[in-house]
Amino acid sequence: MLETKEGSLYLNGKPFRIISGSIHYFRIVEGHWRNRLKKLKAGGFNTVETYIPWNFHEPKKGMITFGGMRNIEGFIQLADELGLYVILRPSPYICAEWEMGGLPAWLLKDSGLHFRCSDPVFLLHLEEYYDHLLPVLKKYQYSEGGPVIAFQIENEYGAYGDDKAYLEAIRCMYHEHGIRELLFTSDGPDMIKPGSLRDEWTTLNFGSRPEEAFQELEKWKPGEARMCMEYWIGWFDAWGHPHHTRDAESTGDVLKRMLKQDASVNFYMFHGGTNFQFYNGANHYETYEPTITSYDYDALLTESGEITEKFRTVQHILEGEGQAVEKVSEEKPARLSERKVELTQSVSLFDTIDTISTRKTNVFPLSMEELDQSYGFVLYRTTFEGKGIFSVELDAIQDRAFLYINGVYQYTYYRNDTKKVVDLFFSEESNTLEIFIENMGRVNYGKYLSERKGLIQNVWIGNRYTFDWEMYSIELEDPVLDFQHQKDARFPKFFEGSFSVETPADTFVRLDGWKKGNVLINGFNLGRYWEIGPQKTLYLPGPLLQEGDNKIQVLELEGHSTPSLSLVPEPDIG
Repeated sequence: MLETKEGSLYLNGKPFRIISGSIHYFRIVEGHWRNRLKKLKAGGFNTVETYIPWNFHEPKKGMITFGGMRNIEGFIQLADELGLYVILRPSPYICAEWEMGGLPAWLLKDSGLHFRCSDPVFLLHLEEYYDHLLPVLKKYQYSEGGPVIAFQIENEYGAYGDDKAYLEAIRCMYHEHGIRELLFTSDGPDMIKPGSLRDEWTTLNFGSRPEEAFQELEKWKPGEARMCMEYWIGWFDAWGHPHHTRDAESTGDVLKRMLKQDASVNFYMFHGGTNFQFYNGANHYETYEPTITSYDYDALLTESGEITEKFRTVQHILEGEGQAVEKVSEEKPARLSERKVELTQSVSLFDTIDTISTRKTNVFPLSMEELDQSYGFVLYRTTFEGKGIFSVELDAIQDRAFLYINGVYQYTYYRNDTKKVVDLFFSEESNTLEIFIENMGRVNYGKYLSERKGLIQNVWIGNRYTFDWEMYSIELEDPVLDFQHQKDARFPKFFEGSFSVETPADTFVRLDGWKKGNVLINGFNLGRYWEIGPQKTLYLPGPLLQEGDNKIQVLELEGHSTPSLSLVPEPDIG
């Protein structure tokens, strides 16, 4: 077993240093797992680390799933086959720029529940989830012949709370399920005291100044084995902000300084991957900033798995430290040939609403969570009595919305807008008001972790509330589109086309002339695009394609200037 003593790590009683890289199986299609893990091993790494997001494995309460991209067992088995050790981080919260930090949205249906503390209701939900997850993981422990050498208790908890009883409760759940490997917490150097347990391994997260970081650890736990559990070698991007990069020389310099400190290290990220579907998170400090679809992270491998100068630099350093490395081919991976795809069919979302949504009615509008919906869109519809200009207060809307009166578009609102009240003209004595709202990703870090989406309260119009609402929930999972009954010309609109493939290979969807929306390939949601950038293409992994015809669909929210899109061999980000 892995253990800490006398300031060092030991595996089976022998000194051991972890050289690990983060690869999130849930951000990579299953067909590419082996390729990414092989490159990790070739780079001189002996361990792979991954989070395990609760909301990915229990998307609805009681619906536990481990199939396809959720096949965590298959990922662990592949790592074992390739001779890699595994570090698992199945803590209820992962951050990771992932939707709500990995916490399931259905927790928000209970307004009295408190996250990440010893609230008995929260712990009961967690225990019921762990009753399914931990027995799956237990059999892959190193002590039982598997590759898993350590488990995380909680993630960066010192940046959120200080409830030690909560950390103890998670530890007890691990022990009750037979988890016997080394347990750890990970926090920033200035947050380890509230976030860790005295008698479990404390690891650090940072991107620079390793000497100062480990000095803080020494103050808290003299003689603790040193590990940077998240060495931030790049960073994530938000819509409308520049693309982040970090040069290879800086990355290598900090690594060398850590190794001189006899520290173990986990690169965050070795390979970032993609925020497919609606799983991107968001940050909220002064303003709300949703994360883009690409999670390239300027990592050692690109979003599509290509090696980088940063990979070569790190590999060279690790080889000098005695790590086993292998030559990695410099050849460009196979790419689908460049082509234009015509989208020959289209239909307004309003004309196909019954085939793509779940409808509910209520006296007052319900939030997305109260509708048992995790992500996507909600169309709210009501009748407003009164003719003339009325003030509409918009602060009940999370996150972005289009407003329509009597079938005519009126206004676009985004939660970052400073204007929170708009005057709209209601042309009839009895008017149909529609509000189409997009959840752009729940906050994954900090005090706004538990915010709700959709209409989070009733809308104040003309000094009164309007009651009796219809609500249409759209999660966009392999939508069935009705192109036969077209009456409405409004956006949002669906577009559909097809293209033929002889040999599936990776490609990138380029969306020049399109404004904002989602792209689906053979029913799989590749994620969001938005003309404000920095991301201009969406990664389409080859395993999502099939020989012969492939169906591509676009949900465009605002408008477009072309009936086609392009498949191109290279990404465009930044």
